[in-house]
Amino acid sequence: MCHPLKHFHHYNFFGFSMARVKKFKNVYSHITAQISKKGGLVIVVIDPPNQSTETAGKIAKICTQCGVDAIAVGGSIGAQGEQLHETIEEIKNNTTLPVILFPGNIASLSSKADALYFMSMLNSEDPYYITGAQIASSLEVKKMGLEVIPTSYIIVEPGRAAGWVGKAKLIPRELPYLAAVTALAGQYMGSKLAILESGGGASKPAPLEMIKATSETIDIPLLIAGGVRTPKYAYQVIKAGADIIHVGTAVEEKSKNFSGLKKKITAFVTAVKKAGKEKKKKR
Repeated sequence: MCHPLKHFHHYNFFGFSMARVKKFKNVYSHITAQISKKGGLVIVVIDPPNQSTETAGKIAKICTQCGVDAIAVGGSIGAQGEQLHETIEEIKNNTTLPVILFPGNIASLSSKADALYFMSMLNSEDPYYITGAQIASSLEVKKMGLEVIPTSYIIVEPGRAAGWVGKAKLIPRELPYLAAVTALAGQYMGSKLAILESGGGASKPAPLEMIKATSETIDIPLLIAGGVRTPKYAYQVIKAGADIIHVGTAVEEKSKNFSGLKKKITAFVTAVKKAGKEKKKKR
């Protein structure tokens, strides 16, 4: 963990200048406008430890070509330091898409990103993950000039590493209303986004009944993370009421085969676009 604010000034705590990278302005407004227009969005997650910096840039370029809506960077506790900064810089060199930090800890910050999911893990049993990490990082985030997206981070069974690290009291898959009322509480406390997270590498996403119950209860965008491994799942999740999906593991599995990766990302985008159109017609 980093020591908050010591000798911060115009450089962040890794010594990188905060003025080098052009920012994508008003990321949250852009996201909500795109949800209204499309009905469903695809955000690809690039976790710096899981591929080279060069590969991250190539993935970003493919994402732009395929119609992905944004790129999230992070997800693991290893996404920090020089590797994080260099990965974001390479992504920025290859795309004009907004880059959002998906922090695994308070060291997973970079002034090079456009925005930050400022997450509170509402169902953690450790106060650190509800408010402690947020207090420790808040002034650094302000100094970096990051756009903040207040986010309710809700861990659903199986939870995997995210649940284990965050000491979460996992939302049972057979109790959809618990996710819904947790997300509603987060909205009432000021969150602008709710994430139902099954954990990176999960075999399937949050249940469709849970997604439906949550989306019908809250008035903020709903993002489904973890387990969206196939275009079929992506389609079902958006049709059930989600506004955004994270795709991470499915991209990593194809990151050494760029032609295969392009086909896979295109399939996800096509599935979400179809589901989004169908969902909008119902409204």
